[in-house]
Amino acid sequence: MPTPPTRLVERFYHEVWNQADEAVAREILSPGFRFRASLGPEKTGPEGFIDYMRLIHAALGGYTCTIEEIVAEDRRAAARMRFAGTHRGPFFGVAPTFRPIAWSGAAFFATDGERITSLWVLGDVDSVRQQLGATVASLP
Repeated sequence: MPTPPTRLVERFYHEVWNQADEAVAREILSPGFRFRASLGPEKTGPEGFIDYMRLIHAALGGYTCTIEEIVAEDRRAAARMRFAGTHRGPFFGVAPTFRPIAWSGAAFFATDGERITSLWVLGDVDSVRQQLGATVASLP
């Protein structure tokens, strides 16, 4: 029986992102997983995503992703999100401010019925830049 996309999305945010659980990432992301985030370049495969996740967690202490709403159909899902953390490492080329930052976004998932095959995240990058006092975007 296929895994509902909402269950995969919930595991992705609650277990993978919020707990930085790399084993679960390898379990629920397909080998050909394609990830496009608003904060950086496209990554492929579970290991590409895990490298990105490590960078974000290093830059933002206590990083959390909160699902505000999920809409799903067949093997696709969209989620309205809230992201937050404490700026403790270089981020957008800005030295740590140790201030909390938060922003909203939307995430669009495709699955194959067992694993997540692709994810495209659109976040309010301008809000992140303003909170950090950054003027030019650079990779986290």
